[in-house]
Formats: sequence, C-alpha cells, structure tokens
Amino acid sequence: MEAERELGERGIGGVKRAGIGSLLLNTHHEDCFGVGQAKKLSGLGASPCTRRSDIIPQTFGGFPLLIGRVGCGTCRLIDILGFCLGHRCNLVQPPPVEAQDDVVDASQLVEACGKIREQVGRVVVGQEEVIEQLLIAILARGHCLLEGVPGLAKTLMVSTLAESMHLDFRRIQFTPDLMPGDITGTEIIQENPDTGHRQFVFEKGPIFTQMLLADEINRTPPKTQAALLEAMQEHAVTAAGKTYRLDEPFFVLATQNPIEQEGTYPLPEAQRDRFLFHVVVNYPSRDQESEIVDRTTSTFNSHVEAVVDGEQILKFQETVRRVPLPPHVKEWVLDAVRSIRPADPDSDSWVKELIEWGPGPRASQQLVLAAKARALLKGRTHVTIEDVQILAYPVLRHRIVPTFAAEAEGVTVDDLITRMIKERTAAPEKVM
Repeated sequence: MEAERELGERGIGGVKRAGIGSLLLNTHHEDCFGVGQAKKLSGLGASPCTRRSDIIPQTFGGFPLLIGRVGCGTCRLIDILGFCLGHRCNLVQPPPVEAQDDVVDASQLVEACGKIREQVGRVVVGQEEVIEQLLIAILARGHCLLEGVPGLAKTLMVSTLAESMHLDFRRIQFTPDLMPGDITGTEIIQENPDTGHRQFVFEKGPIFTQMLLADEINRTPPKTQAALLEAMQEHAVTAAGKTYRLDEPFFVLATQNPIEQEGTYPLPEAQRDRFLFHVVVNYPSRDQESEIVDRTTSTFNSHVEAVVDGEQILKFQETVRRVPLPPHVKEWVLDAVRSIRPADPDSDSWVKELIEWGPGPRASQQLVLAAKARALLKGRTHVTIEDVQILAYPVLRHRIVPTFAAEAEGVTVDDLITRMIKERTAAPEKVM
C-alpha cells in the first residue's frame, strides 16, 4: 500500500496527474504522447499501444494543453486534455505569469454564475436546469425561446436574472394588433420651442434595452415577429435609413404557450433558428410547489442584489470563445448534426422517414459555443462529448421539422434527438 501511494504521488514512469479532472500526462519527452507512440495507462505499468496518438498542442491563457486521444481495442479510450506540469518535457513549456488571465477569468466566471444562481434562487423556486441553460445562452451570446404553460415563473425568472446582472430590462406583451414600430420605435414630429422649426425625431422603442422579454411571441403576426430578426442577429435597428446600435450585452428571451394554439402565429423556421436554445419549462416537483405556496401566501419577501454587470458579462463571453475544442468533440458535433439531415446521402433510413428538415450549420456553431460555456460552468477548461450530448436537446429541438409520419406515430422531436445520440454513441470511434 505504501508503494502504491508513493507511485500515485509521483506518477507512473514519469507520468504526473495534471489538469482539471486529474488527467494523466507524461512529463518525459522521450515517452511523450506527442512523438506518436501512445502509452497504455492502466494498473501500475505502462505498455506500448498499437494505435498512434493524435496530440495537438493548444493553449488556454498561455497554459500549454495537450489535446488528443490514445487507446485501442485492448486499452480503453482515454481523452488527454490538461496542463503539462513537467519541467523536462520539450513539447510544451510552462506559461509566463502574465499569460494566465484566461484562467483567472474562467475562475471569476464560475464564481459569478454561482452568485447569480443564489440571487435567482431567492425568488424562483426550483427550475435549476432552466436557469443553467439561460446562463449558458447568455455566456454564449445567444437568445432563448422558453416554452411552458402559464404560471411557471418564466417572466419572474427572466426579470430576476436581469436584476442580478444589473442589466436594463424591458418586457413586451405581444398581441395580434402589435406593430413593428411598437417594438423598434418610430419617428415623430418634434417642434423646436426656440425656432419653431419642426423635424422628425426617432423615438426609440422598448427593444433598446439589454435584456428583452418577448412575452407570448407567438400571439403577434409574422410582420411584427420579423422586427426582432435584425436586432437579434445584428444587435442593431434600422429605421428611416439610419442604423442604431443596441447596448451590449443584448439578449432576447421569448416565451410561448404550447397548449393554446387558437389565434396564434407559429414562429417561422428562419426566426426560430435565430434562437440558441429552445428551453422547455416543466412543472415543479411536489416539494418545490409546496415551497412556492408557502412563499407566495405569506409575508415572505426577498431582495435581489446585482452581483455582476454588463462589462463583466462581455468579458465572460470572450473567455468562453477562447476555450479550446478537442478535435474528436468537433467531429462528434459535425457527425451528429449532419446525420439528422434527410438530404444527406449518409443519413440513415429512419431519418429520411421521420425528419422533413434537419438543422443547418448554425446548429453546429451554437452547439459548440454552448458546450464551451457549459464546460466553464462545470469547472473545466475543455469541452467533452457529454457537454454536447446534454445541450443537443435545447439546441436542436427547434431546428428539426418532423414529417407527418412521425407526428402520426406520436414521435416527438426530443425522441428523434435521443435516437440520434444513442446511435452516435454506439457508433465505432473514428481513427484520426
């Protein structure tokens, strides 16, 4: 036992524990994974592996990262991603002290998001998964479409989130008679009291905010819904030939009621694709509902404090984009998204039968961005396939159009995503 403990401290054959998750990296250059000869890391020894190792040196805030995969039919597949702590390894060198800002920013991001959760939890009971997905969308610089029956605190959740981030918040109740100018703004005639000269002045609408809640967005006609398109994509509004920039950060969180379809206007596919996530808000558990009753039928009152501001959010968004993406995770994303396009020649027969339209390239982009944000929230500086699989549901559920046959059989979009994930997980790994 004493020998095993000593071996675990100093490593196997010069291999030390490094990186988040206690991954193993070799610190001897002659045994380094980067020379093309992988080592089997198991038990108390190391033996050669017949499969070559694909190691791609990358950095995160100046820290050297070894990203790659080793393994074969005999030894289990191991993802290598961590900090090289060895002083004798010539593959990478220790980072300078001044290049550690990214790691500091990542630590601040995790701390800030924990405080935001705490503040929102003072007002909203439960819905932890929904709150996490909203945070991921904000960090990934995306927009959210929330779907749930009335009374699940969707509006309260969004307003409390904005308050905890010290962001300007506005709410628009979408109705059938709402016009585009009611959202973006309109020109009005204004008279100068000194000269008496009249001129057109642009009066900004409620979209000029930082966090916009578009309540029941499917109750307004497509003409008004389309008024959000430019603002969501370009973060700008054009009126009377002049473009007005929106304050950053800018987020649109839209809600829609899934049970009442009469008198509604379903969002066109082009506009749904602008949303990063389609988040489903479910009923609370019995214990959570009991706490909701206690809070709302008594003198309970909670004050929400701002724990971050817009400048910090912008900095966190840049940190998310600097998170390295392992090649095998990118390959999994590309294979998964392309596999559910019925027009793709490599798609399975069930895809052609059950899916009318599949997700476009924006799905791959936003799935990777969201996975990077989730990785940081979980305390990691790298993306895993688990991150992608968990976020596949909110990213893909509004980008897949099922066929009539699928709807007739009662197959939901979530069922299709589940089937895709299972088949991609069961598929043999590609040798890179």
